[in-house]
Amino acid sequence: MDLKGIPQLTVWSGSAKRWRSGPWNGIVFSNIPEMSSFNGFLFDFISNEDEVYYMYNTTDPMIVSRLMVNQSGTVERFVWIDTTSMWNVFWYVPKGQCDEYSPCGPSGLCDLNGWPMCSCLKGFTPKSPQEWALRDGSSGCVRRTELDCKNRTDGFMILTNAALPDTSNAIVHTNLSLNECHGTCLTNCSCTGYTSADIRGGGTGCIIWADELVDLGTFPNDGLDLYVRLASADLAAFLSKSSKKSQAKVVLLITFFSLAILVISLFGFCSWRIRKKRRMQRASITDHHDSELELPQLQWNTVMAATENFAIKNILGEGGFGPVYKGKLTVRQEIAVKRLSKNSSQGVDEFKNEVILIAKLQHRNLVRLLGYCIHGVERMLVYEYMSKGSLDALLFDKEQVVHLDWQARLRIIVGIARGLLYLHQDSRFRIIHRDLKASNILLDAEMNPKISDFGMARIFGEDETINMTRKVVGTYGYMAPEYALNGIFSVKSDVFSFGVLVLEIISGKRNKGVYLSEPHLYLLGNAWSLWSEGKALDLLDPMIGDSFSGAQVLRSINIGLLCVQGIPEDRPIMSSVVFMLGNDDAPLPEPKPPGFIATLPSELKSMPNQADSYTPDNFIFTEEIGR
Repeated sequence: MDLKGIPQLTVWSGSAKRWRSGPWNGIVFSNIPEMSSFNGFLFDFISNEDEVYYMYNTTDPMIVSRLMVNQSGTVERFVWIDTTSMWNVFWYVPKGQCDEYSPCGPSGLCDLNGWPMCSCLKGFTPKSPQEWALRDGSSGCVRRTELDCKNRTDGFMILTNAALPDTSNAIVHTNLSLNECHGTCLTNCSCTGYTSADIRGGGTGCIIWADELVDLGTFPNDGLDLYVRLASADLAAFLSKSSKKSQAKVVLLITFFSLAILVISLFGFCSWRIRKKRRMQRASITDHHDSELELPQLQWNTVMAATENFAIKNILGEGGFGPVYKGKLTVRQEIAVKRLSKNSSQGVDEFKNEVILIAKLQHRNLVRLLGYCIHGVERMLVYEYMSKGSLDALLFDKEQVVHLDWQARLRIIVGIARGLLYLHQDSRFRIIHRDLKASNILLDAEMNPKISDFGMARIFGEDETINMTRKVVGTYGYMAPEYALNGIFSVKSDVFSFGVLVLEIISGKRNKGVYLSEPHLYLLGNAWSLWSEGKALDLLDPMIGDSFSGAQVLRSINIGLLCVQGIPEDRPIMSSVVFMLGNDDAPLPEPKPPGFIATLPSELKSMPNQADSYTPDNFIFTEEIGR
């Protein structure tokens, strides 16, 4: 409980705020409006000169709940389900970047459903336009016009459905009405905004902010009205725009009715076009025009200067897309530039796919796309720079792997799981990555994992659960059997890839394939054999040493094997995976054999040279395809 200003629940990471609940509004914490829909719960918050505390209880004796913070800093509420004999995640935060503390800086407004995610309050403008153009709003916003407290000409703009700003420097006037608070704020030259303190009974008391409004957000259908102080000039401009919008709505309504007959006559044509568009969207998300690339387009000269004319010394690596260069746009802004190779099997479609898709995603475990560049035949993607590089570069390098102790590996596993859960369930789209592998996991300076490379990703409609393709793309060794053999993909094919990643991270070994002259080189088969023999800890990378929890390692291996089971229906969904990773006492099912466990054909067992090169159709090796 942070007692500064108005008390609120706060999660700290060292001295930095990670998340906060907002102040109590008489019924729930203001930034957790969904608390009001928690049936069967009673919440109570007491704050006076003697004590401050928060508690909850349940009205139904069948409901058993607990609230806790896991090792990754996520606040989770669990409910015990008797039918499954498991703790299920009922609610958790942070869910996305807008739940993180102040992602858009002072006077910046975070809206996860908006594009871009960060915007400035009315009457404010970005403090650093260049950084905002690159989708970095952390510097916040500044006023267009300074306040005029002396002449009391200022006014207020109402921000509806607001997630209230940080109340660490706010004060409460319990004896003032909202109208009285209006006058009090105007006479206080430090006042920047106000709102109701208690929403019961039409609203009583008020909260006054006497500093910058920090960590602002919005809720689609909840939240409070926040009165933001503006200079008269900015307020007049805002009201003028609002008036014009109202007039435009009236004109639009009249036009709509006047064209009703025409619309009806064209209904059949429009229906056909809509059906065609939906089919195209389901078939591929790459069929967009350049005008739809909703990201900053960087100039060729800017990218050239940032990478020192694509100097060889700046090459970070090379993948199926092409070489990746390190660059620097500003003193603070380091970037990674993916340059489409002329010989790349990926083309303009994959380029557009990645720009259109990842630009709309916002999560701490997804790499952030800053912009793109098109110059003649050149196609480039500009990302935030990940100082620790790709996971495979550390995990499979004998010198670098020493930086990956057990706790770092566990954090990476949990972070990848949360990023994948966001793609499958919590983002605006249901997204299947289709190419999840160690080289597509990037690590920042704090070793936080970020999923990258969305060139092969596909969007699923709300009513879709599986899909089929004739063009199987991805990487052998990570692909689920139903996808590699029959082109069938779903969220469960991503779960399989995640399971392979988990076992690779634990063992420090690559999953090299199925038919091999040395059976122990096949990671999934080896993991299953050790598990079946009760020797699962032998799978652990010896480079980790003795600083690990045996129970945590066994639990992680169990989860990895659950994810790589041969039958898709047997694999857990990612919400269950995240729950199992975050709760050491949750019971785990016993895994079934993984997909692709096989032995060498008998005629090849005595022919190791031929066996090494045996590559029949429909069996999995480590070569890349679709690249």
